[in-house]
Amino acid sequence: MRKAASALMMTLCLLLPGCGGQSMDEVDQLTLDLRGAYLALAGVTAQLEVEADYGRRVYDYAMELDWRREGETTVTVTAPETVAGITARIADGETLLEYDGVSLETGPLDESGLSPLGAGPALLEAAAGGFIAESGFDTLGETECLRLLCRDPEGAPGEGTEYILWFDPVTWDLLRGEISVDGRRVITCGITSFTKEEAGDQEAPD
Repeated sequence: MRKAASALMMTLCLLLPGCGGQSMDEVDQLTLDLRGAYLALAGVTAQLEVEADYGRRVYDYAMELDWRREGETTVTVTAPETVAGITARIADGETLLEYDGVSLETGPLDESGLSPLGAGPALLEAAAGGFIAESGFDTLGETECLRLLCRDPEGAPGEGTEYILWFDPVTWDLLRGEISVDGRRVITCGITSFTKEEAGDQEAPD
C-alpha cells in the first residue's frame, strides 16, 4: 500500500492546508497506524447525521450505529420522527429491516445497493480495509484532521464509488465521511459521537 500511495500522498500534502509541518513519511506512517487501529477494532458505537442526495431530492436523517466486525451490526433511525425507529440489522452480508408501519423508500445510491442506512457501516469498512488512494492533512472546521480517500484500486479517480474520511489524528475517531459515485457526492455523514471498542475490551464469556 505504501508504494502505491506514496506519490499521491506527496501530491495531496502539497495541496491540503495544514500539511506543511508533516513530511510524506510522517503522513504515510500515520496512515498505516490508523489502518492498524481500525483493523484491531471489535466494534464502534456512534451517532450519525446523514444527508443522502438523490439529485432531485435530499434526505436528512439522524441515526445510531452499533457496528460489529463479527456478528450483527445495527443501524437505527432516530430522526425525522416520521421514520424514527426503523432498524437495519446486518449480518453475514444480509440486511433485515425492522419497522412498525413506516418505510424508508429512498432507493439505492450506487450499483452495489448503498442506501442511507448502509452509509455508516460502509465508511467503517472503508477505514478498515478500503484501498487508500490518497492521504494527507486537512482542516475540518478548526480541527486539523487526517484525511483519507479510498476507492477501487483498478478504477480511475472520480469513477465508481469513493469514500473520503476525516479522522482525529490523535484518537483516530472518525469525524466525518463522504461517499461519492462517479464524481458526485451522494452521502455526507457527520459524526456527533464516536466510541471505539478494541478486541481486548470485550468481556470474557461466562
